[in-house]
Amino acid sequence: MFTNDRRQQERTGRYGTSRVEFLQELVTQFQNASADETREKILANLANFAYDPYNYNFLRQLNVLELFIDCLTEPSEKLVEFGMGGICNSCVDPANSAIVTEFGGIPPIIQCLSSPVRNTVNYALGALYYICNDFNKEEILKPEVIDIIKRYAAAEDVSVSFSNLAKAFLNKHLSGNE
Repeated sequence: MFTNDRRQQERTGRYGTSRVEFLQELVTQFQNASADETREKILANLANFAYDPYNYNFLRQLNVLELFIDCLTEPSEKLVEFGMGGICNSCVDPANSAIVTEFGGIPPIIQCLSSPVRNTVNYALGALYYICNDFNKEEILKPEVIDIIKRYAAAEDVSVSFSNLAKAFLNKHLSGNE
């Protein structure tokens, strides 16, 4: 559920921790954690906060989008999955998409299209749908990327969600270009 200042005040009370302070605590815990399982839980929590527009400024302020991008190259598939989920959740906002692009997020997102983890692929397709624009389409709309996305679009029997996301991407970004 999306929140706003009034609802946030009601939930935290007069002496509660503000949202930005809570997110900062999560970021600090993530940075100080050494066990993958702990880092995975914290990153999943941060990714869940990334869907709500109320949190977008806080995520940018705390460099959480860059943290998500960094996690895309981790050896842990769960860290990759949750990092990709955080990017997907937040990149519906053009300012967040611009940060992901600016900090080199497009190549690792494209790599996530080949992940063995279904959620990671779904998140990558969704993120590319929102991130692709006139300024970065040459980096995204490469023949090898389009080929992968077309294969997902044709794979209804394997995964309806892959197929639907891929078709939406192709309709939005390639209609009239072929």
